[in-house]
Amino acid sequence: MASTFKGKETAREATIDSRVRLGDLLIRANLVTEKEVAVALSHMHEHGGRLGDSLVAVGAIDQVVLDGFIHRIPQEPKNIAETGIEESELLALLMKLVYSYGLSNVPQFTEAIKLPMTLVLDLTQLAIERQLLYTLGARNSESPLGINYALTEEGRRWTQESIKRSGYVGPAPVPLEEFIERVTLQKPTNERISADRIVKALSDLTLTSSIVEQTGPALNSGRAILLYGPPGNGKTSVAVSFASVFHDVIYVPYAIMVEGSIIRFHDPSIHVPISPILQNEDDNQSFIRRETYDMRWVSTRRPFVITGGELTLDMLELRYDPAGHFYDAPLHMKALGGCFFIDDFGRQLVSPVNLLNRWIVPLESRIDYLRLQTGKTIGIPFEELVIFSTNLEPEDLMDPAFLRRLPYKIEVGAPDLDHYRAIFDRECKRHGLALRDDVFNFILYMVKEEMGLDLAAYHPRFIVDQVVATCRFLGLDPEIKSPYVDYAINNLGVRRSSKLEAGTGQPRQRTTAAVPVPVHNERTGLY
Repeated sequence: MASTFKGKETAREATIDSRVRLGDLLIRANLVTEKEVAVALSHMHEHGGRLGDSLVAVGAIDQVVLDGFIHRIPQEPKNIAETGIEESELLALLMKLVYSYGLSNVPQFTEAIKLPMTLVLDLTQLAIERQLLYTLGARNSESPLGINYALTEEGRRWTQESIKRSGYVGPAPVPLEEFIERVTLQKPTNERISADRIVKALSDLTLTSSIVEQTGPALNSGRAILLYGPPGNGKTSVAVSFASVFHDVIYVPYAIMVEGSIIRFHDPSIHVPISPILQNEDDNQSFIRRETYDMRWVSTRRPFVITGGELTLDMLELRYDPAGHFYDAPLHMKALGGCFFIDDFGRQLVSPVNLLNRWIVPLESRIDYLRLQTGKTIGIPFEELVIFSTNLEPEDLMDPAFLRRLPYKIEVGAPDLDHYRAIFDRECKRHGLALRDDVFNFILYMVKEEMGLDLAAYHPRFIVDQVVATCRFLGLDPEIKSPYVDYAINNLGVRRSSKLEAGTGQPRQRTTAAVPVPVHNERTGLY
């Protein structure tokens, strides 16, 4: 018994790299700053104790806020029963990991299955008792951590049979009930979005103040948002900017166990782990105590999932792998706790009506229903912010019943003349260029009169980038002037006939009141 206890204590020390840095999580959640953590670390080194206690002592964070933050961290199971998964399922998963990846010792087992090492030691002992594993000997150590293990012939056969029943090989899953509880705990409406956050997130865009004023209530409501307006005016940029307004750290599982089957949930391209910020936080006390953290969950920022014309109804259902006998979570399920952005709505392979019908129940009841291969249906809290973006007429895409379920409809329209000029100035500044008034008037004339286009927010970057590219190709210093401006503007679209209005056979009517007819300037070569 004494040797087992020693081995478990050594196990705690050996897995320190799997712990979560408390300082990093608090910084990511914008609850403390790097400077405050540095001060707290100095206090901790001088007075002892834990990092959290030192943060409170130096006034960096309130004790109630800290306790609430730590309380939201998934608690590590103390025994097999607390995992919510049958012992036989965990043993089968451990053996599949050993078989598939050639693992040979308990630290490797622990890193792969993401369970406490004390539980892994118990599972390893169980595998030995069932003659699935045998010991190869110790590596100059009395601790179980220094022992290497290998599969017996019976263990190899038993594991191959387990793989036929379920091909999932990865970290241990969490039970569906625990996942549902976590989704509810982490819903976006639990985080209040301030006006300052929105202004900062949209600071790279030139927008009217009304956009910001409409965005705040929409984001805080957690209800669906419709962004609409003509193409090229920043709907996608506005939506993507929303990703940075959320600061909360949330936790997502690697996998979920439901009805004896596993749903693979964690997606590295969506659920980006919290990366270390602090380079000198190397003291063991700066980590969250290992007994408080369940490694089956990944700490991450709120996910932001983007889909466009490729979206189909099948992508919104559980995807069953008939060979592996496990499921992959659909895109919108992976977005739980964050945002699901449907760009170019109305241009999907599936009809808008069918797609909208799929969303009516989740948007109204905040519950989504997914069907298993067995025919059983499971309900999942639909706690995410859904954003639709379209440059088509909303009334042509959806009926009044669905429009009613989109309580926030934000028009991202074409810029007025002042905003158009402001965007141009910003793009020119990006390249170290200046835009004179006569050049700007010339651009307006070319865009509106020669090309017959409405002003759009994407024009300035498009034109400036093309002018710069042309000048560099010719080996010249970039300069906003003819004929480089002409080339760029011609690429905005297809030049209309100067005599006939497209499709009418009638003389084109020019409107010159808003744009003065340019006069040729001998000095600049511009009109």
